[in-house]
Amino acid sequence: MSVRARAPSQGSLEEPDDEVVPYSDDETDEELQSEDDLDRSEDQLPEPEIGPAPAAEPGWSIRANDREYCNQPQFKKKVFLCIKKSKYSGNAIKTYKYNFFTFVPRNLCEQFKRAANLYFLCLLILQIIPQISTLPWYTTLVPLVLVLGITAIKDLVDDLARHRMDKEINNRRCDVLLNGRFVETRWMNLQVGDVVRLKKNDFIPADILLLSSSNPNSLCYVETAELDGETNLKFKMGLKITDERLQEEDQLARFNALILCEEPNNRLDKFVGTMIWDSERYPLDLDNMLLRGCKIRNTDVCHGLVIFAGNDTKIMRNGGKTRFKRTRIDKLMNYMVYTIFVLLVLLCAGLAIGHTYWYESIGSKAWYLYDGLNYSSSYRGFLSFWGYIIILNTMVPISLYVSVEVIRLGQSKFINWDLQMYYADKDTPAKARTTTLNEQLGQIEYIFSDKTGTLTQNIMAFKKCTITGRTYGNPTSADGMALDREKPVDFSWNKYADKKFQFEDHFLVSCIRSKKDPQILEFFKLLSLCHTVMVEQKGDELVYQAASPDEGALVTAACNFGFVFLSRTQDTITIMEMDHEETYEMLALLDFNSDRKRMSIILRFPDGKIRLYCKGADTVIYQRLDANSKDKETTQEALDTFANETLRTLCLCYKDISQAEYDAWARKHQVASVSMGNREEVLDTVYEEIEKNLLLIGATAIEDKLQDGVPETIAKLAKADIKIWVLTGDKKETAENIGYSCQLLTDDMKIHYGEDVNVQLRNRQTQRRNDPQGRNKKLKELFFTEPGKNALVITGGWLNEILYEKKKKRRRLRLKKLRKRYTNSSNPPDSSQPVDDWEKEKRQEDFVDMACECSAVICCRVTPKQKANVVSLVKRCKKAVTLSIGDGANDVNMIKTADIGVGISGQEGMQAVMSSDYAFAQFRYLERLLLVHGRWSYIRMCKFLRYFFYKNFAFTLVHFWFSFFNGFSSQTAYEDWFIALYNVCYSSLPVLLVGLLDQDVNDKISLRCPKLYLPGQQGSLFNYRNFFISLFHGIFTSLMTFFIPYGAFLQTMGQDGEAPSDYQSFAVVAASSLIITVNLQISLNTSYWTFVNFFAVLGSIAIYFGIMFDIHSAGIHVIFPTTFTFTGAASNALRQPYLWLTIILTVGICLLPVICIQFLCQTIWPSAGDKVHRNRKKYELEDEEDERKKKKQPAFQRGGRSRRSAYAFSHSRGYADLIASGRSIRQRPRVRPELRESIREVPQDENI
Repeated sequence: MSVRARAPSQGSLEEPDDEVVPYSDDETDEELQSEDDLDRSEDQLPEPEIGPAPAAEPGWSIRANDREYCNQPQFKKKVFLCIKKSKYSGNAIKTYKYNFFTFVPRNLCEQFKRAANLYFLCLLILQIIPQISTLPWYTTLVPLVLVLGITAIKDLVDDLARHRMDKEINNRRCDVLLNGRFVETRWMNLQVGDVVRLKKNDFIPADILLLSSSNPNSLCYVETAELDGETNLKFKMGLKITDERLQEEDQLARFNALILCEEPNNRLDKFVGTMIWDSERYPLDLDNMLLRGCKIRNTDVCHGLVIFAGNDTKIMRNGGKTRFKRTRIDKLMNYMVYTIFVLLVLLCAGLAIGHTYWYESIGSKAWYLYDGLNYSSSYRGFLSFWGYIIILNTMVPISLYVSVEVIRLGQSKFINWDLQMYYADKDTPAKARTTTLNEQLGQIEYIFSDKTGTLTQNIMAFKKCTITGRTYGNPTSADGMALDREKPVDFSWNKYADKKFQFEDHFLVSCIRSKKDPQILEFFKLLSLCHTVMVEQKGDELVYQAASPDEGALVTAACNFGFVFLSRTQDTITIMEMDHEETYEMLALLDFNSDRKRMSIILRFPDGKIRLYCKGADTVIYQRLDANSKDKETTQEALDTFANETLRTLCLCYKDISQAEYDAWARKHQVASVSMGNREEVLDTVYEEIEKNLLLIGATAIEDKLQDGVPETIAKLAKADIKIWVLTGDKKETAENIGYSCQLLTDDMKIHYGEDVNVQLRNRQTQRRNDPQGRNKKLKELFFTEPGKNALVITGGWLNEILYEKKKKRRRLRLKKLRKRYTNSSNPPDSSQPVDDWEKEKRQEDFVDMACECSAVICCRVTPKQKANVVSLVKRCKKAVTLSIGDGANDVNMIKTADIGVGISGQEGMQAVMSSDYAFAQFRYLERLLLVHGRWSYIRMCKFLRYFFYKNFAFTLVHFWFSFFNGFSSQTAYEDWFIALYNVCYSSLPVLLVGLLDQDVNDKISLRCPKLYLPGQQGSLFNYRNFFISLFHGIFTSLMTFFIPYGAFLQTMGQDGEAPSDYQSFAVVAASSLIITVNLQISLNTSYWTFVNFFAVLGSIAIYFGIMFDIHSAGIHVIFPTTFTFTGAASNALRQPYLWLTIILTVGICLLPVICIQFLCQTIWPSAGDKVHRNRKKYELEDEEDERKKKKQPAFQRGGRSRRSAYAFSHSRGYADLIASGRSIRQRPRVRPELRESIREVPQDENI
């Protein structure tokens, strides 16, 4: 890929470094003071003289083996009033919310923050007052207690899981030095200043200063899976003084050094401190620190000093705050509750006024209505108001919230039980870790994804190579004939072969074994010699420890092809070349760095010949090739082909050196090695002198393995109009290359980098400043006016520069100074700096608008805090529903910030999973989670809510119409028991099953037609428009339910000559009409019929009639005469055919308009779902046909993209310093690996 020139950064002293991960928080006072001094010099503003300030001592100090030191008064902080405690945290962690004493009050407090719960509590209080109580108090108390109890139990179960996890972690064991000897203790008992002993495979309990280890020079290997989701090993090293003097228990017991260091912060890439011991000062940095959450590997024993414990550790500081997440529908329901409450108050006020006038004009003059209470008409109206508040409270039934919780629980179980989201390789099912966010999965607009371990497997595989112009790696027979199908090579002839290594080119293996082509042998010899891999014998295996997974993959490949790296010392390398062992003298090792993009090694062969081997990016290797080097064109063609297949390429070359030439160069190298100033630059210059006139051998192609199905998942989600942003700590070129691999980036996209974006945003800012109305209007011009797709690739440094996200304290100081400067100056403001917070906010909105115009966004070299900030920025500016997905502790903050957090579970650590809302093992399951479960959950919940509001409006408003005929006296239109059981028994089950089981189309069609996901993003299935439609539908049904029976009862005579027009018979007919109507209405809204739905509809109607006849019977009236007063009402009313005709007429008139409207909408104005539903049979047949004819398609079909030598860009600095110094090499005889049967590679990566 061609290197883009950066635009000059105006107004800043220097441009952000793309290779550096910026940290934008936790700034120390020393840094702030230096920035303030710099600002003063820039502004040239006179400052008052305040005298010389004393040097600020770091605020964190620890005395080794002295627990009382941290409890001194100067280290205490005020907690509450005069209560103080030590500022040093204990090592116990607490992620739970409740304890035994706080559970009930705190949980009730949280539950009553929900408007509906508070509303029903107020109703309960009103129902206890006899003067206004129109319904028994238990009709509200029982469902309220049920709702609060179910929610409390669910919260308790969730919190008990947190308690168990905290207890498990806090009770882990480690050895701590107490009273001169090591004793085993729990993690929770560790304190700052303790000396601990850790063993191989132990988790690190706190942030610890490494003192010594069993390895030479106190080298310690750690696995950072819990921090960043990677299984790579990183090495840490103790100070030389502690390595020499702190190996034995009695030496550690006498250790009494004072550690002065920075305050606890969230910087994973930085630590600054000083150790004072025996009046000597020793500098400390991150290489001396073992961070909590990491794991000790390949180190038998190590000792360390606890610096930060518990919540002060970096992993806990990066966790972010646990946020209470609520769905959009939850928030909308709250607003609708407020709306209903306002409507309720208005209705009740109108009815109360009506009662006042009625009593004044009629009620007070009717002697037969006298109740013995001498209340005034206005006071009676006041009591009537509260009476109607109680009667009409079912407009917001408390059963709504019980049903919502049941539906969400069921939908969560369906996710857990989905076998198509079960990952058999690791026995990992999908897990819904929350039950409150399911429908939000159907409304996602932005996905923010980590890269390493989320999109990729973090596994590198040697796939192809080109040697002297011929490409190897395609399926080929031993005689060079192409094969139609893949047949892995049998490496059983090589006892060192890695059994997991897969290669299909039999011809290459036959060439190596025949030894006919010396260039092929030279190619793999180079791979086995030119590297910084460390090797360790572990049982009968060789364990390779590489600085990057690329290098480990290359050495493993060379091993499988017969060139086995066996061991190394400070100045030799020993390999097995096919059937014999050779040792080469290492004269110099020229290590990799991000500027050189290559590494070289100079070796003396056993025959005395000196040769330089070099490997690196093609862009730098081709510049250094000899003019007579062969096969440059054919190799370049192969590199282009590899790049089009998104393989990571690497060129190999060599050069023979004479003794005289080497001696002259070695003298220059020695001088450069001891240079005191700009040593790296001087060394690079010396390296350049020897790395020229190289002869090309060939190139390798490594596959950075994506997880299965990643490109297809991203493509499918893009069709659903879901925008995917990749947020990673990787280097820019690595992240960009993965973008091409997963087809997030394509060849037809124009990529914009940080400098381009900065210029665009400055122009927009200048345009806004120059416009007199700039602060009062929103600029709507697009940033990218040229046709075609755009993509944004931006680093963390540029992100801070663009968004003005410098350090927070510094930003406040700078904005204050800028306002002062621009107020006092006539010069125009600098476009690179914001004048005030309004400009900063507008700049951030402009950036989000620009990013949203792009088809893909990749943010690389970003910190965990920046990941969360980007998510928060999009949520704030776009009011969008966001989802974050990651697998490491560096993704936790992002996961907690997003509306939905998804953790990738597996071997990479569980920090992300423990903080997530949903967890599964593979990225590809995200497609099914959103497009199937999310969409179904959203549709079901919307349909449930629309119907629930409708049926309760239809039920409750009958009381309103009845009030016009009962003197507005707060008399109910139904029997009390019907009111109590309506939402519990008579109408709950059918709608509950629709909320649990309904589906407009099956899962295959949901995946096939991603456009069906759009209604959820638009929120078109449940909003205020749908709410008012349900309201008017309910008003219509209530009108029909009341007035048709009312008209039928008016001046009516029954078959027996009696008039059935009594209140109780009317209540029975109205109730029966309502029950049949609402149950048939949900039948019209059901898309997916099962036996259970059919049974629920008919069963609810049957239950209604069964219970009604029971509670209207004479027998129960005899037992409870005051509770059951409708004796014989049902049997008397329903034996009249005239009333059955009335019921049928009411139901028909209620349902006929709905049927007509549904028919017209589906015929004339069909939705996307309706169109798909019509063609579902065709889609199902096509799916069956596709499954029968399914063939493997080529993974990539792109061409013409310039080469992306991702290996050289992504490679991190290796172990060359350790190798050259000999510090990592045990001084002992090498054991010949005669009995080793396999070689295992430990993958590495550079990511943070």
